[in-house]
Amino acid sequence: TAVPYATADYFADARFRHKDDIDEAVHEEGLVAILGVPLRLGQRVIGVLMAANRSARPFHQEEVSLLASLAAHAAVAIDNARLLQETRNALEELSHAHRTVREHGEAVERAAMAHDRMTSLVLRGGGIEDVAAVVTDVLGGSLAVLDDLGRAISGDVGELDAGVFEAAQASRALGRTVRRGDLLIASVDVGGEPLCTLILRSDDADERILERAALVCALLLLFRRSVAEAEGRVRGELLDDLISRPGSPGLADRARRLGVDLGAPHVVVVLKHGGQRERAAFWASSQATMRHGLAAGRGDEVVLLLPGRNAGAAAQRAAAELSASLHTPATAGACDVRGQEVAAAYQEARRCAEALIALGRAGDGASAAELGFLGLLVGDGRDVRGFVRRVLGAVVDYDARRGTALVATLAAYFGSGGSPSRTAEAMHIHVNTVTQRLDRIGKLLGDGWLEPERALEIQLALRLHRLGHTSTTETVGPDPI
Repeated sequence: TAVPYATADYFADARFRHKDDIDEAVHEEGLVAILGVPLRLGQRVIGVLMAANRSARPFHQEEVSLLASLAAHAAVAIDNARLLQETRNALEELSHAHRTVREHGEAVERAAMAHDRMTSLVLRGGGIEDVAAVVTDVLGGSLAVLDDLGRAISGDVGELDAGVFEAAQASRALGRTVRRGDLLIASVDVGGEPLCTLILRSDDADERILERAALVCALLLLFRRSVAEAEGRVRGELLDDLISRPGSPGLADRARRLGVDLGAPHVVVVLKHGGQRERAAFWASSQATMRHGLAAGRGDEVVLLLPGRNAGAAAQRAAAELSASLHTPATAGACDVRGQEVAAAYQEARRCAEALIALGRAGDGASAAELGFLGLLVGDGRDVRGFVRRVLGAVVDYDARRGTALVATLAAYFGSGGSPSRTAEAMHIHVNTVTQRLDRIGKLLGDGWLEPERALEIQLALRLHRLGHTSTTETVGPDPI
């Protein structure tokens, strides 16, 4: 009602609608007579000022007026306190906003300074390691930079679980830094293909600086890729000419300008892959650049011309590395270059790769020498003597040194259908002698020499040996077996 209200005896006053909770509170305080006047600010009532007595008594008009006067002062005081608190709250909010703006400005300034430092480094020819050094100098902590396959380019933050790479994928999708525990992860991709990932181990760091560093590292990697692709095209054109037009003039000079000496020993490696041409070509170009060789893409295969020897080892290493890069089997054939006949070596390496696939050995690598008797069919050199030496050399040498007849016994054994008794009859010796010789042959040839594929190679080597395609060591003395 916004007017004073008084009762001489609250519990006996029928004007009130008595409620249990209110009556209980009044009773606990021992109140009987109660006077209340409104606290008013203009036309608005903001509260009630009350006076009470613990015995029944009426309130006179002057008492009501006095309490109303006190209520008017109290209302003004309460409103002033409210206004003062609102002013203080507003000042605190302004102060907080000012601090936030100042901190944001300082963060932006730090990020801009870090960006300027990183840009200056790049313009002076700095690399990813230099950018990483700037980040750790500004933000502290430890930083690792990973390539598109998750391999470390710079730095080390310890063992990384699968969740880190999931966070990197989320960072690329969101376009911002993602936190995982005490790791900050910023990753950049181009066209859906990841370029690099920065992982900073720090409890509190400016994410903007890490994001700018990730962009700078991505630009550096793109630049490197562009340079590698340009150089790769030049190297690829030269290798294509060596294969397709081996007699063209100026090939050696072009190779020399690229740092390739065609007169030195080289290996041709042909890798057949699953059709991921761009990724395979980039891998091959990188290998050629790092190892001072040449690389070219030819349909669903890439060709490498690498310095060195040992074609078999080169094929196995290349097959393993390209398979890991493509996440699909890549099969490699290889051949040592004889003289400067790159074209002939390419054809032999290509046949080796095709033979491996036909044999169900996709994802493997080998030269003609590792293909056994198939190497005689696919190899241009037709190294029959080398094949016989690899398969039968230990037995031939033993015969030459000891004056035994193990080779003849082996031939008779296969000629008799693998029967020791018929072998003994054919050679006019005792069956126990045959058994002893076969035991010796087994030790010389190693386990598994009677398995079908190995036995076929041995029989072929025996026939070629009879035709004279072998050499022996010097005879040093007889042996009773």
